[in-house]
Amino acid sequence: MQNFYRGIVKHRKIILVAFILCAVFCAVCQPFISVNYEMNDYLPEDTASTVSLDVMEAEFGSGIPNARVMIRNVSIPQALSYKERLLSIDGVTDVTWLDDAEDIVTPIETLDADTVESYYKDNTALFTLTLENDGRLTEIVNEIRSVIGYENAMTGSAVSTAVATSSTVSEVSKIARIAVIFVLAVLLLTTTSWLEPLIVLGSLGIAILINAGSNLIFGEISFVTNAAGNILQLAVSLDYSVFLLHRFAECREQYADPKEAMVQALCKSTSSILSSGLTTVIGFLALCLMQFQIGPDLGLALAKGIAISLITVFVFSPCLILCTYKLIDKTRHKSFMPDFRGFGKAVCRVMVPAACIFALLIIPAYLASNSNQYYYGASHIFGSETQLGADTKAVEDAFGKSDTYVLIVPKGSPATEKQLSDELHGLYDVTDIISYADNAGPEVPTEYVDSDTLSKLISENYSRMVISVGVDYEGEETFSLIEEIRDIANRYYPDSDYLAGDGVSTYDLMHTITSDMVKVNLIAIAAVFVVLLFAMKSVSIPILLVLAIETAIWVNLAIPYFMGSTVFYISYLIISSIQLGATVDYAILFTDRYKEFRRSMGKKESILKTVSACMVSILTSGSALTAIGFLLGMISTHGILSQLGYFLGYGTLCSLVVVIFVLPGLLYIFDGLINKTTRHANFLKEHKEVSSK
Repeated sequence: MQNFYRGIVKHRKIILVAFILCAVFCAVCQPFISVNYEMNDYLPEDTASTVSLDVMEAEFGSGIPNARVMIRNVSIPQALSYKERLLSIDGVTDVTWLDDAEDIVTPIETLDADTVESYYKDNTALFTLTLENDGRLTEIVNEIRSVIGYENAMTGSAVSTAVATSSTVSEVSKIARIAVIFVLAVLLLTTTSWLEPLIVLGSLGIAILINAGSNLIFGEISFVTNAAGNILQLAVSLDYSVFLLHRFAECREQYADPKEAMVQALCKSTSSILSSGLTTVIGFLALCLMQFQIGPDLGLALAKGIAISLITVFVFSPCLILCTYKLIDKTRHKSFMPDFRGFGKAVCRVMVPAACIFALLIIPAYLASNSNQYYYGASHIFGSETQLGADTKAVEDAFGKSDTYVLIVPKGSPATEKQLSDELHGLYDVTDIISYADNAGPEVPTEYVDSDTLSKLISENYSRMVISVGVDYEGEETFSLIEEIRDIANRYYPDSDYLAGDGVSTYDLMHTITSDMVKVNLIAIAAVFVVLLFAMKSVSIPILLVLAIETAIWVNLAIPYFMGSTVFYISYLIISSIQLGATVDYAILFTDRYKEFRRSMGKKESILKTVSACMVSILTSGSALTAIGFLLGMISTHGILSQLGYFLGYGTLCSLVVVIFVLPGLLYIFDGLINKTTRHANFLKEHKEVSSK
């Protein structure tokens, strides 16, 4: 390793130029990376709803209805005029209204009242639209808005995706700017040179640019990765550069030659930085085991980002520091941080009671964290304070909750289709069905039906039923209805029917991501445990550290349960791996220093010295991660991203409390066990302990 680091030091100017050119190239690549805001696109390809969509697009050339538009104060002729205007918008492939379900040439009073009120009541018309999601969704939704005006309303998954696309871009940019300012302020407080914060941010900036641009290899990234990837990389890898700077300052007191001091600093910091980084990478890679593909999307990007940050810290940062160390020396100032010895004494007084309270919280926290109420899809991601939230509420107040499913069955038996339709009509939540059997009748030959209408309902191989339902996009009632429809359809067409719709995709999404939870968590914990086992050369320490951080995660996830809040399951699933990977570093750093001090002093004095030595590093990274989490939570209007941010903020605080107050107590209580189960621990015998008073 010394020869490797000496080679880096020797060729520092070439390395600096190479990294900067790479960062510039990656920055140029960034605009070419597309971002996907549609959650259902990340379902496995063999999921029933995904297969159904593929069949529908192949047979009928269009997808499922994905938007609803409500026009107030219109007559039936005016509503028909609006329908034509909406259909004329490029990207709107279909618009369904009352005239598709009933013959409106006859007086409206003679038509079925329930059917009519699904589309038109109190001079208000409700249209169901199918929009193409071909990269122009935001433009299409904006055109619809220009047609209907802000006095009318639109909602649906396509509208939600378009709003998320436009709002998230500006919000992420705002979060990033504030996060950089906050991190700079933290670094100014925790370093001893005015230039060091710029050195740290410069190194991290290079790593973030390279990682963001290299996402081009994926072709497309999810909205979660786009929103959280860069700022998570900034917060999680911040302490690597700070730790190297601190080690370099220590080694310069022992070595006159700055280059040799840097080589020694790198050698001494490799083990702790690498083990911290590796556990973080593994925590993120655990997301790749999810069937729901947002997990692998985010996990690969974050793991790659931390790996790039580690390479930057070990290769680029030493070169940058050596080229600027004279300026660092000239800009030295007194430390703004206390020595934390007094705080260490306070920790020593409360650590054993804190560990006892912690032990009592483990089981209740675990049970509460698994008892939350969940949203599985994207139907509630925008609150009522947003335009989309207000529009959704207005549509539901006027027409109730509703969704549209499409059932595709093999064609060739109109009588069977009619029997199926009649049975589906008998379901309480089915409000209307548009199909060939319903609208033309099984006895009417297809050659007598208008070609445009026929192409929407019958293809070369299949017949299509458009089913309007009076239920939300998700929930027990919705999921029960989907199961009933599938069961009925399977009786008439065993294993040859296809059902699609937003609610259907959410149903499949629920089953996909809930099956991921236990698997992802167990593998993440096991992998981190194995890394700690080899890094710490101990059996007991990995158990204590993983238990400490996992309990912090359970406490974090129990907060919504006690507050009575509903949780987005995707946020719930992702945060477990992120919090484990991002905050186990603090526990590793603390335990490493404790072991180091314990070889020359008693356990209480070792705790005191460890708190004093680690607090600056822990607070630097922990405060940045907490602030970035709360910034994401407060600024993002996207419900999933906002909740993920709050989880990250509260979770980091929970981990900090556990590491600072509980972990010392665990190390103190299990000191003897750690000494016996750790290779070459060589702890000082307790009767030689130096007084901490």
